[in-house]
Amino acid sequence: MVTFLTVARLGRYTASARALGVNHSTVSRRIADLEKALGGKLLAHGGDGWVVTDLGAKVLPSAERAESALNGLSALAEGKESRIRGTVTVAAPDAFTSVLAIPGLAEFQRREPGVHLEIVTATQQVRQRRAGTDIEVVIGEPVVNKAVTTKLCDYNLRLYATREYLDTAGVPTGVADLADHRINYYIETALQVDELDLGIRRIPKYRYGISSTSVFAHIASTLAGTGIGLLPEFAVTDPRLIPVLPGEFRHGASYWAVVREENFRNPAVRATLAALHPDPGNR
Repeated sequence: MVTFLTVARLGRYTASARALGVNHSTVSRRIADLEKALGGKLLAHGGDGWVVTDLGAKVLPSAERAESALNGLSALAEGKESRIRGTVTVAAPDAFTSVLAIPGLAEFQRREPGVHLEIVTATQQVRQRRAGTDIEVVIGEPVVNKAVTTKLCDYNLRLYATREYLDTAGVPTGVADLADHRINYYIETALQVDELDLGIRRIPKYRYGISSTSVFAHIASTLAGTGIGLLPEFAVTDPRLIPVLPGEFRHGASYWAVVREENFRNPAVRATLAALHPDPGNR
């Protein structure tokens, strides 16, 4: 039962085998034995990993009760009060992860040492099937089936540059003046997030600076004087970066968390989701 539950959450046999401390063939055999005993398929192979079937959805609550009982017995054997346990995988943009999420997650792991956190940095659209990921943090309100969505926080994209750059290239007095400046932002052909795309489209004309999939590369490029950075306000902590057109240009965006319904029933996932909400003081 626990093997089935792990595959249902992670979506892949290999990832489940690592989480359970067994090999791939053991996971496959256990699933096959359980399906034989129950007389039907519990998992079906989708485009992005294994997903639960209708029968699997009916079996999930029993598997979760079995997991809870095993965790309680394990805690009892160790002479401790029952705590949540398990591996939780989070996919989130790099700036959100490093600046907003890590402080809360670190405190959460100190309280719950039985939870192993894995964080994959990614800035992308929400996927309808999220095999291998328990919590996916995306930019912009997601539209997705059979999932729980939670708004984490709002933030602003603003323009920044160094004083040295502005002294050399000139200070823009309006958005139209940005046509004469390089903008450090995402790679246009790799930008998949509508809210981020809308941010750069508010600048009618500009020259390309250093483009990257990483916000921290945008910041480093701007600090190096290569141009003006379109940056999340919460991530700008270096006093050498000063606002450009502060009264004229601002683009609002938001972070949302997406959790598949079967993963949301996992106590470790729910607790991690609660810890993901940023402390307003960190923004």
